[in-house]
Amino acid sequence: MHHVLCGLAANVSLPSELVDRLIAVADEEIAADLADRADLSHAQAVALATRVEESAARLAHAGRLTAADIDPVTQPDAALALLAERAGHPEWGRLLAEDPDAGRRERLAGCPGLPADVVETLAADSDVRVVAELALWTTPEAAARLATHPHAEVRRTVAANEATPSAVLAALLTGEGLPPARRCLVCDREEVPFTHDPQCPRLDCDLPPGASCDGSHESARHDTQLMAIRNPATPTEAVVGFADHPSLLLRWALASRPDLPSQVGARLAADAHPGVRADLAENPAIDESLIRVLATDRDHDVRRGVAHNPHVPLDVLTHLAGTTRIGATLLPRIASASPDETGKLAGSRNPAARMLVARRRDLPPALRDALAADPDAKVVKSVAPHPGLSESQLRTMLDRHGVQVAAEVAANPDATATLLEDLVRRRPTARKALREVATHPRASAPALLACLADPRARPLAAAHAALPPAVVEELLTDADRRVAEAAAANSSLPHAVMSDLLS
Repeated sequence: MHHVLCGLAANVSLPSELVDRLIAVADEEIAADLADRADLSHAQAVALATRVEESAARLAHAGRLTAADIDPVTQPDAALALLAERAGHPEWGRLLAEDPDAGRRERLAGCPGLPADVVETLAADSDVRVVAELALWTTPEAAARLATHPHAEVRRTVAANEATPSAVLAALLTGEGLPPARRCLVCDREEVPFTHDPQCPRLDCDLPPGASCDGSHESARHDTQLMAIRNPATPTEAVVGFADHPSLLLRWALASRPDLPSQVGARLAADAHPGVRADLAENPAIDESLIRVLATDRDHDVRRGVAHNPHVPLDVLTHLAGTTRIGATLLPRIASASPDETGKLAGSRNPAARMLVARRRDLPPALRDALAADPDAKVVKSVAPHPGLSESQLRTMLDRHGVQVAAEVAANPDATATLLEDLVRRRPTARKALREVATHPRASAPALLACLADPRARPLAAAHAALPPAVVEELLTDADRRVAEAAAANSSLPHAVMSDLLS
């Protein structure tokens, strides 16, 4: 019964008086669904926060509660949520900075706009996790001070903070100009030298796999460098020297930098690891000559990365489409193609090129219709969900290509109720098409009843408003909890039945 009440809490047609009754019996799970209701009144939000303390933070994040509704002493989590949204009182920060729960102080450290005295209190916290969280989100001035913190974990998060001054980030990469760190997470807990077993059997151990310290805090230093290379605020000249670094992770991070110089890209293109080359291939910073080199890479993921590069030449892209599994997605270069380029792609003799452009959903009617009549099933499959296609065109697609395009036809926003009814009766059954029909806004009761026969489409159909109310009521006792919960969330569920569920 509990899962049914969760579904009911999400039902958009639940009357306000029944929302009140549900609040009165809510637990944490039900409260989570109630908190997401668009029609929840302020009074109901306050009542729900009072009933289920855990929901107060969620309601505060959603803007359903104000500072006047919250007592930071008895509702510290809700107070933290409002501070995170810049909607709390500054004095709450002073109170929570002294909270005995380090987890709350850590969450406070991640809140924006904290008063300077609260920042100073948190920067001196005895728990390094609190200081590290502050370092990740704080101001440039505070980040610069924390870069000299004696604990390496704090320096690591300073390196990830995009507000950290560029000169400080450069110093964190090399350590030059900074006093040596005295502690790290490893030597805080273990006698050095120590290397953490990646298969560590200890259930209470939260050290990262492979973390190590021989007294120089080497894994923490490496992670600091990794954060700095990933940080777009780190100066280009400070990171380029890592192209030949023995650490795979550092080279890999460098390959994605949006400011990567061409000569560094050329060195990374020869990297032994395909992951480095694949991320480089997708990087918009590389030039056409390097794109063409990477397009011939022996590794599939590298070639797929080239296909996703927004600057890949169209001739390279169309060649890759015929030889590489790119996935059913609209590629950036196709999305930005000019009208002239779009027309040429649509008229290409290469079906791979036509398939690429068929994934656009803003095609001129003439091009859309030409692609809808394409003899190649993959092209038709790509264009089938395009709005504006007529019922006749969609039926012709089904007649020519059958199950190969059935799911995509069912996903077309202009598919009629009659077409969807015919589609679910076609044999062989296209099960993916049933899932599309089950969520289609134009699906009729007969089509949805057919979808109920499929285990994966059944929960989707159970939530559809066009399903007859009597069937929805029957599904409330379905053996599959997902189906029963979906039925309870169905807006066509009669109000009398909703009331009975709360009796």
